[in-house]
Amino acid sequence: MKKRAIGAAVLSAVTVAALAFGTNSPTDAKAAKGANNQNAKNVILFVGDGMGTDHRDAIRLASVGANGKLAMDDMPSVGRVHTASGNSFVTDSAAAATAMASGVKSYNGAIGVNMKGKPVQTVLEKAKLAGKTTGLVTTSQVTDATPAAFGAHVKDRSAQSDIAKQYLENSKVDVILGGGEDYWYPKGNEGAHSDAPPEDKTEGSKGTQGNLVNKAQKLGYTYVNNENELKYAKGTKLLGLFANEEMFQQAPEGQGDVYNPQVSLKNMTKKAINTLSQNKKGFFLVVEEEGIDEMAHNNNAELMIKAGKQLDDTVKMAKVYAKTHPDTLVLVTADHATGGLALEKVDNDNKDNGGDEKSKVDGPFAIAHSKEQFVADWTTEEHTSSDVPLNAVGAGSERFTGVYENTYLHDALLKAMNLK
Repeated sequence: MKKRAIGAAVLSAVTVAALAFGTNSPTDAKAAKGANNQNAKNVILFVGDGMGTDHRDAIRLASVGANGKLAMDDMPSVGRVHTASGNSFVTDSAAAATAMASGVKSYNGAIGVNMKGKPVQTVLEKAKLAGKTTGLVTTSQVTDATPAAFGAHVKDRSAQSDIAKQYLENSKVDVILGGGEDYWYPKGNEGAHSDAPPEDKTEGSKGTQGNLVNKAQKLGYTYVNNENELKYAKGTKLLGLFANEEMFQQAPEGQGDVYNPQVSLKNMTKKAINTLSQNKKGFFLVVEEEGIDEMAHNNNAELMIKAGKQLDDTVKMAKVYAKTHPDTLVLVTADHATGGLALEKVDNDNKDNGGDEKSKVDGPFAIAHSKEQFVADWTTEEHTSSDVPLNAVGAGSERFTGVYENTYLHDALLKAMNLK
């Protein structure tokens, strides 16, 4: 299922007010005490799709309690990122990822192109030209908006087979792991994952560029389609497609909604790091957790939290790697916030404290290590204009302290890696 088109924009005052970040500007960050001025040989960029501040808080409360810290929050450099696209104050994932990857604002739906539809080089492509290996890992289709904007250039995010072909022929991404097999095979060739599966009869091969899995293998990629194959895969170029579409099922609560990736985000990311780190010049890796966004679109706080926990477990693993490889930069951010989420206390009849009948209250959920509970109050099923948090640790992380546009990530990443 493709992400929904942006509908009504909702400004969440609660979310904005909850952002408690440092006030240093990006230009001031270099002078921050304890700054790590070492160049980043390796970069691991985590994107929690749709994960605003209140989403993080919900994940934190349910996981470690009010006084605990998530791995993604426990980082020394803290920033706040503005998310507007080039043609709307409410972005979609394509424009947001394009801004982060290429440093330009573009229109909603754009993948690696500017407002005029012209390709703009990405930080992943620049890292590749510098001799680094590159990777894309996601629980969505590997050709979905966020990973696509780092490794492809199309005017419309729906051209997912074109995106896959560009990964192989143009940007030459070394490791590609996630879902979306349907865009790699033409209609009639169902691949490893059956067409019209019981969980979603609408899924099936729909590729427009021939058999791209065969093409990848001819180009030297090791192809895998399940966890056991991934575990034992060898080589320096790896393609793993573990589902027809996303690696989960999003639907209204109790109507087929399941978060159960065949391969966990953590295991995919660990394999990607092990594969990419064979290169002595370092690597650039983008890791996306899509379930946060999709479940927020369905106002499903339970599965949004479950996806968020998997993201945090993966971040924790990456931080362990960075600790033993101090030339590694780890960042966690989001492309935008989804659902207009606010967290509220539980009242006696579990009604919306604001009295707005149009908003949806989800829960209650237990707060870890306490007797308290909270409810998730959703105000929309779409994206909002809220800023999103960013946390960073490791080589060059001091550059990410402050308040800035999402385009700044591209510039700061290049400087952190000492790339032109």
